[in-house]
Amino acid sequence: MTTASLTAVQVGHALPEIRFGPITRGMLALYAGASGDHNLIHIDIDMAKKSGMPDVFAQGMLSFGVLARVPTEWAGADRLKSFGARFVSMTQVHDLITCKGEVTERFEADGEHFARIALTATAQDGRKTLTGEAVVRLN
Repeated sequence: MTTASLTAVQVGHALPEIRFGPITRGMLALYAGASGDHNLIHIDIDMAKKSGMPDVFAQGMLSFGVLARVPTEWAGADRLKSFGARFVSMTQVHDLITCKGEVTERFEADGEHFARIALTATAQDGRKTLTGEAVVRLN
């Protein structure tokens, strides 16, 4: 968005959604290599079952990284002042995840204008996998 567009944003504004998936075992193996997270519970079905899980599941930071794209693709990474998320449920193999954001507050601090954004990552069955919040500079 342009700076002029950002300064006009109001509470309730929905950010563009980002969808990713479906999650595949191949995606999890590639992410393990790229991230350095080689925990076998994410890539070895035998280890996952031994741990009491029905199958492998996505590394938390995979979804966390995609959720972070919602505010940064909307406003630009240079405007991101804070970002945090809480893992609510596991992202399973075959899940298709939709990441959303909505402006919940506008505020001013030290002469700059900011927006607080509520963020969610949701699987195709309605199960929330992540909830979070970002603050972006608007001017």
